[in-house]
Amino acid sequence: MSRRKISGLRTILTGASSGIGRSLALELARQGARLVLTARRREALEDLQRQIRSTGQEAHVVAGDVVEAALRQRLLETANSELGGLDLLINNAGVGAIGPFAEASEDRLRRVMEVNFFAPAELIRSAVPLLQAGNRPMIVNVSSVLGHRGIPKKSEYCASKFALHGLSDSLRAELTARGIDVLLVSPSTTATEFFDNVLEKTADLPWLALGAMSAEAVARRAVKAIRRGRHEIILTPGGKLLVWFDRLCPPLVNRLVARFG
Repeated sequence: MSRRKISGLRTILTGASSGIGRSLALELARQGARLVLTARRREALEDLQRQIRSTGQEAHVVAGDVVEAALRQRLLETANSELGGLDLLINNAGVGAIGPFAEASEDRLRRVMEVNFFAPAELIRSAVPLLQAGNRPMIVNVSSVLGHRGIPKKSEYCASKFALHGLSDSLRAELTARGIDVLLVSPSTTATEFFDNVLEKTADLPWLALGAMSAEAVARRAVKAIRRGRHEIILTPGGKLLVWFDRLCPPLVNRLVARFG
């Protein structure tokens, strides 16, 4: 684990226009990071850029869909030309869908996997040379507690986050020789626009009524973990309890999730 200062960190952040991504951008900027921000909504990105620049901090915008190889290449070129390199890559962009897997389409599965897994995986692959030349470089993958334990009606999302979790664990070992850290951030339910913008919603999730963590709190915890060089954080007591229960007594958790999930 490599401790680092946030001030001056040359950073690419995906999914920056709202929710956890926007809060991460503001928290990183507050602590002096230099930012390249991307998301599909240019207007929201430019509003965020103005807000950051009004505080005297640096932010550059590259709008587009992170599943497109050309967009990912533009991000790296912008980091190199505007920031002089790359120290921190945060894969935050994500999408979900709610409803029974058997009644869904192949397109829904493929879109979720493209955004949540293939895009960050390929951005990491392309970014390794820049990161290797960076200052105490780190990759941050924003996953979910559902990357530790699957639940009904979010099968595609769970699958994508399990894949991101596995990739993160593998790359942490693989990239250590290159001096690149990997942090996996696993929030529980977060109060964002996420559930308003799912690809499909053909079922209800009763556990949403239990409440949610704020995006600002997630961002503060994530940036603290970046600074301390942590490898993984699960952000809520409920999330930690779910993960440990699942490890200790999977049959019980299976029954509870089948009944209440």
